[in-house]
Amino acid sequence: MPIKRTLDRIPGGIMIIPLFLGAIVNTFAPNLLRIGGFTEALFVNGVVPLIAFFFVCIGAEINLKTAKSALAKGTTMLVTKWVIGAVFGIIAYMLAGPNGLFLGLAPLAVIAAMTNSNGTMYIAIASQFGKPDDRAAIGVLSLNDGPFLTMIALAMFGAMGFGGNLFSIMDFVAVLLPLILGMILGNIDHDMRDFLTKGVDALIPFMAFGLGMGINFSSILEGGLAGVALGVLTVFLTGTTCSLVFKKLGWNPIVGVAEGAVAGNAIATPAAIATVSAAFAPEVEIATVQIAAACVTSGILLPIYVAFLAKRLEKKNKNQINQELEFVESKTVSK
Repeated sequence: MPIKRTLDRIPGGIMIIPLFLGAIVNTFAPNLLRIGGFTEALFVNGVVPLIAFFFVCIGAEINLKTAKSALAKGTTMLVTKWVIGAVFGIIAYMLAGPNGLFLGLAPLAVIAAMTNSNGTMYIAIASQFGKPDDRAAIGVLSLNDGPFLTMIALAMFGAMGFGGNLFSIMDFVAVLLPLILGMILGNIDHDMRDFLTKGVDALIPFMAFGLGMGINFSSILEGGLAGVALGVLTVFLTGTTCSLVFKKLGWNPIVGVAEGAVAGNAIATPAAIATVSAAFAPEVEIATVQIAAACVTSGILLPIYVAFLAKRLEKKNKNQINQELEFVESKTVSK
């Protein structure tokens, strides 16, 4: 049975199919793989260690020549996504009704969802469609994990004061160390670079399945249509905008889209914010369920959106090549 060839024929299939399978299992038979031992360790709890090793592998691909490019791409996506989330969140607060909601959305949910990105999803997409410096950009993008940038957005328009206790520099260092280890090994020994980079493609479906095991379709029902809408908005507003910025700068637009998912850890952001400012306590419950729904929605929608754009880009490039060939042939005939 040609499983690999079938997955390759589906744009993004090496990630999309395992992710959907994981989500289906987790929704309808959540205890099927939660039986302990190696099975549960790999298919349920393996996402974090798999990503850690994945960082070592992609770090080995990086040389000093691509480090500058990775920093530029990561910073561009980080700033673009944050600006969109902050602006849209500010508008939501300004136009919120007496119940504190804007079109059924909690403004806190808007900011938390749109300013946080799913690093696992980004890595999976960037690994399939991007280059080594695209994957290495995760080192910068890890800054938007958790409530730090959400709180910065809130602080900027006076909703609350800045509280440094929500961000630990060690969290950032902990993300970077595996990447740096891989980069050191790959730069001092080219054989180690070749050895480690072989693991990149093999890890993607296992990471994707583990990511799917964190998705439960029931979250969409609990968050309601507002939560689904938030997920859709996050994908199309932040993902598409990052894609357009990347295209304008001459980078791969598909990699820009990869920043469009809502991070799973964003679900805990409202509660973290409320511990610093009690003014946000009334929003915590509804914001939490809406972010959960947005996380599931974006986790399902983004891979499909990426596959669609990749197919369209491939068709466009093919047409462009055919036009160039026809032009060359016509010139040759005229001579």
